[in-house]
Amino acid sequence: MSQSDTIFSLSSGRLPAGVAVVRISGSKVRFVFETIFGSVPARRVMTYGPLFSADGSLIDRGLAVYFQGPSSFTGEDCGEFHVHGSIAVVRALSLVLSGFEGVRQAEPGEFTQRAFLNGKMDLTQAEGLGDLIAAETEAQRRLALLQSEGNLLNLYEDWRLRLVQTRAMVEAVIDFSDEDDVAARALFDLEEKLSQLSSEITRHVSGFRQSEIIREGYNVVILGAPNSGKSTLINALAGREVAIATAEPGTTRDLIDVRLDLSGNLVVVTDTAGIRENAGYVESIGIRKAHNRASTADLVLLVVDILNPVVIDLSGVSCPVLRVGNKADAARNSPSGYNFVISAANGVGIEELLANISREASLAANSSELFAVNSRQMEYLNNCIGEIDSSRIVGLPLDLMAEHLRLASNWIGQLTGRVNVEELLGIIFSKFCVGK
Repeated sequence: MSQSDTIFSLSSGRLPAGVAVVRISGSKVRFVFETIFGSVPARRVMTYGPLFSADGSLIDRGLAVYFQGPSSFTGEDCGEFHVHGSIAVVRALSLVLSGFEGVRQAEPGEFTQRAFLNGKMDLTQAEGLGDLIAAETEAQRRLALLQSEGNLLNLYEDWRLRLVQTRAMVEAVIDFSDEDDVAARALFDLEEKLSQLSSEITRHVSGFRQSEIIREGYNVVILGAPNSGKSTLINALAGREVAIATAEPGTTRDLIDVRLDLSGNLVVVTDTAGIRENAGYVESIGIRKAHNRASTADLVLLVVDILNPVVIDLSGVSCPVLRVGNKADAARNSPSGYNFVISAANGVGIEELLANISREASLAANSSELFAVNSRQMEYLNNCIGEIDSSRIVGLPLDLMAEHLRLASNWIGQLTGRVNVEELLGIIFSKFCVGK
């Protein structure tokens, strides 16, 4: 994947559509415009005109816009062709573009990778942009937008600069080690600064689970005996038929996930196999999966048939459990001992149950701060904390203290892409869609 190539790709999504946007970036953008469009449009001005192939035949009529580097998304010369969103039109335009020497189809995330390499954004902004494109809910959009706007970059750069300054103070103490009073006062100040910094980063990392819930979803697992109404319940929660619900026990043998947007939060509800003794081989696999998923859930809905209650083993469940009594429409008396009493079949109590799940998800994801939002960032920040704490060991030689602080600042540098990140680029940008 040569950075000297000019790249292009459809950037507007699945075809057919009303309009298709084909993006191009690199040193040959002007030549491509002159050849296909007849001229280079004025910078940042949408210009209407015909697009021609190499043999002079008309491809389509559309809009073209030119962004001169470095004032562009990638930092290179960029352009866009806005054509009719026909599969045939985009295919014809792509064939013409790929016919130019040194012009090729872009790899996933390559436009954003070039923006990073050309200093238009740091790694945290690039990751935030990827999350913004993938956002399904309002909470995901807000968190991703904060990161893509550089909020994490500003925070991490502040920590890195403070580490660099602290290391410089250690070097100064080494130079003035023969002056005991100066060295003692400086070391006291260093310990106070490092303690504060370690506390700030630790608090930041502690919010990882909240951001993970926003990004990956609040996990709700439905458990219960066969025929307790689990599949009917997930259909009712989803508002559509996603699971087979019959009177025959054991019809659900694998995990069925439904993604819900509740008050702007992503909630993933999982239907599971009915839990019972003496199940068959295949059904036992499903029951084992049910227990495993419940062990990592944020909330478990234990569905109980009011008419035929069965005790379920919850020994592996560490999260909150809501006891949901089902089939209230067939019960003669008002049952007790349940958090909710519903009829999944006719919708009684479903709105109240959904409202409770929504509140729990909102509480779990609630945060007034921007926390580390992915496992890469959490890992590097934990490594940074480790180096800071190692530098604070009583009696540690000053040269080793300085080395630990250098390593700590390097971990922060790798977060933003300032230090030694070549091996990360393929991993991070391969997750992007083609055209971004």
